[in-house]
Amino acid sequence: MIPLHDDVRTRRFAVVTAIIIVVNTLVFLFELSLPRHGLTLNGLFLRAGAIPYELTHQIDVPPHDLVPVWATVLTSLFLHGGWLHLIFNMLFLWIFGNNIEDAMGRLKFLLFYLLCGSIAGWTQALVGAQSMAPLIGASGAIAGVMGAYIVLYPRAHVLTVVPLILIWPVFYLPAWVVLLAWFGLQFLEGTLSLGASTNVAFFAHVGGFLAGAALVRPFVGWRRLRPA
Repeated sequence: MIPLHDDVRTRRFAVVTAIIIVVNTLVFLFELSLPRHGLTLNGLFLRAGAIPYELTHQIDVPPHDLVPVWATVLTSLFLHGGWLHLIFNMLFLWIFGNNIEDAMGRLKFLLFYLLCGSIAGWTQALVGAQSMAPLIGASGAIAGVMGAYIVLYPRAHVLTVVPLILIWPVFYLPAWVVLLAWFGLQFLEGTLSLGASTNVAFFAHVGGFLAGAALVRPFVGWRRLRPA
């Protein structure tokens, strides 16, 4: 399912969410320019992506990282492997992130986003501790935002495209249906892919989502929030 819009109004413009989207886009444009700069894209992923083996063993395997090993879970959040990877991640971030930023406040939201992304990266690293494939993408942090959303706004409605074979109908669905379906798919595919080679860090999504759901109340407080 592909979300397009939700019905939860915000009180102010989501500045931090917008800045994260802009930064991710600029970094991706830099990735596209790499052949002219003499640095290969794969080299950037190896130097700034989160490599499970490095994280779990706290060893910087050549080529040496651009930042300390522990910080690669943060730099990896701003790297993407292609246009679709970037576009879908930023779409999900904008739809769900603006409301979470509105509920938390800007600084708390930024800290929350980075913390969920770090937990997501570590979750995937612990599942595949011997892997030397770099983890890249904002989806773990965005999964945390989605976990927060289902706690705060489960009864909100999300305009959603449901891709079928020949037609792509659009429905307003309850947020809890959309988000639980997404989480269930990530968990199922992650479980089925254990021990197999995959390009998708499913357990980063699972870990980020659960972290977001668990941490949202300490960041927001326990007051009751309702869609406006």
